Amino acid sequence: MLLREQSAHAAKIAESAYPIHELIATRWSPRAYAPTPVAAEELRLLFEAARWAASGGNGQPWSFIVATQDEPETFARLVGCLNEGNVPWASQAPVLGLVVAQTVRDNGRANRTAFYDAGLAMQNLAIQATARGLALRQMGGFSPDIARETFAIPAGHEPVVMFALGYPGDPAALVERHREQELAPRQRRAIQEFVFGPSWGVPAPLVTVDVTGDAEEGGGA
Repeated sequence: MLLREQSAHAAKIAESAYPIHELIATRWSPRAYAPTPVAAEELRLLFEAARWAASGGNGQPWSFIVATQDEPETFARLVGCLNEGNVPWASQAPVLGLVVAQTVRDNGRANRTAFYDAGLAMQNLAIQATARGLALRQMGGFSPDIARETFAIPAGHEPVVMFALGYPGDPAALVERHREQELAPRQRRAIQEFVFGPSWGVPAPLVTVDVTGDAEEGGGA
């Protein structure tokens, strides 16, 4: 079955200007999750995908703190790190997690790419989740200070982002504002707005020409 056929909300499929991989087109960030538990075997697949992310100097500066609803004490401690606005929906997800980046290498030097590398690991995890029919939403709305204290995160490591994970659920369970966002089409900037060439803010020539145009019709200007 195609991933597009599995999507609960067709409006969330990316309307890309150019053909992109279906896993990227169908990945999105819901707030509504079904109560169905996520098996440990499935979770191991996701963290294996994260394990194989690229990183500067192969430093692999990511760590994860994770709990399912079957681990109520740890799960509640993760919920306690969230900002108030995220608690009502995120606390209903079958899985919660916290991503931590090691910002100081073992040799004592600062790791300038630690957050970037942790993001690569999370993107691997998110794409693998999409491939398995799972949904994931990452959240900057949490307290790094509370997370550090709650989980005894050592110096040289920084809490980066939290995430909720599970199988897609019914948007009707959300508050109205979140429900509207859940059903609205995804939006992105055009590539001309962020791919620069001659100088900052000037689109690169490669993105100002329609490379998909039919040569017989003269292509696109």
